[in-house]
Amino acid sequence: MYQGYITDVPGIRVGHAGSAEGMTGCTVVICEEGATGGVDVRGSAPGTRETDLFKSEKMVDKVHAVVLSGGSAFGLEAASGVMKYLEEQNIGFDVGVTKVPIVTSAVIFDLNIGDYRIRPDFNMGYIAAKNGDVNNNMQGNIGCGMGATIGKILGPENAMKSGLGSATIKVGELIVSAMVAVNSFGDIYDYRNNQQIAGVYDYENNKLLNTIDIMKDKNRNLGFNVQNTTIGIIATNAKLTKAEANKISEMAHNGFARSINPIHTMVDGDTIFTMATNEIMADISLIGTIAGEVMSKAIVNGVLFAEGVCGLKALKDI
Repeated sequence: MYQGYITDVPGIRVGHAGSAEGMTGCTVVICEEGATGGVDVRGSAPGTRETDLFKSEKMVDKVHAVVLSGGSAFGLEAASGVMKYLEEQNIGFDVGVTKVPIVTSAVIFDLNIGDYRIRPDFNMGYIAAKNGDVNNNMQGNIGCGMGATIGKILGPENAMKSGLGSATIKVGELIVSAMVAVNSFGDIYDYRNNQQIAGVYDYENNKLLNTIDIMKDKNRNLGFNVQNTTIGIIATNAKLTKAEANKISEMAHNGFARSINPIHTMVDGDTIFTMATNEIMADISLIGTIAGEVMSKAIVNGVLFAEGVCGLKALKDI
């Protein structure tokens, strides 16, 4: 497993909430002082909230929380609960009569595992924000990772269980961390040796299959249509503008491409946010390059820490 957690960046705290019955949950990454935000959406089936704010020409340049949520589009409601909690803590964009927390979000599809009628809502988002802690280091079947699955080209009977992963890389004073909910259509690879470690699985013969090979076989059913999406966050202590933060999100997708194959398909909604706490100066190309590497590490951790549930095996089971 890879070392580090997104709370290694000073000023960042993380909270989780979830339902074991629904096999779903949400994860909130909070920066009370506000972080310069960026985003890059590559998949063609995204579910997001407030991503327009990250365009460089928009007025607001700080985000107070990013929510990674299960529940498909229903799960976007969790962000409202996070807003309520942050307002109670007097955190947000000052508009005179109150402070409006800037909370953005992305969701994964996990309605096919657990009770689909239970999904992240206002209350779950509020609880996740209330649970926010600078010492949080939980990974796997927690928060947004509770219902995450991978390798779904042949449907749920051949998928594997994955989860939430995080990792950190430090270069001198520069800290770059990633957190990701691994819920991909494709298979997972260890980027160091390009070896497939998880994905579509043959439960009868107890062996990994390869999604690309299956896609090339036109006689095979392609299974799930829109029930995927890998979503993540890069946090750094570097000083960034919104345009630069957007570039970091863009370069972080290289980590998706190294560790998930296929990726950015028509049935994925892959999205990466950036949160910069603006403490130190650093080269943008360096930050982006590290962001891609640390995202790859977080993806692997999301698979390594996952626990098998609902008849689905995790990597540790095979």
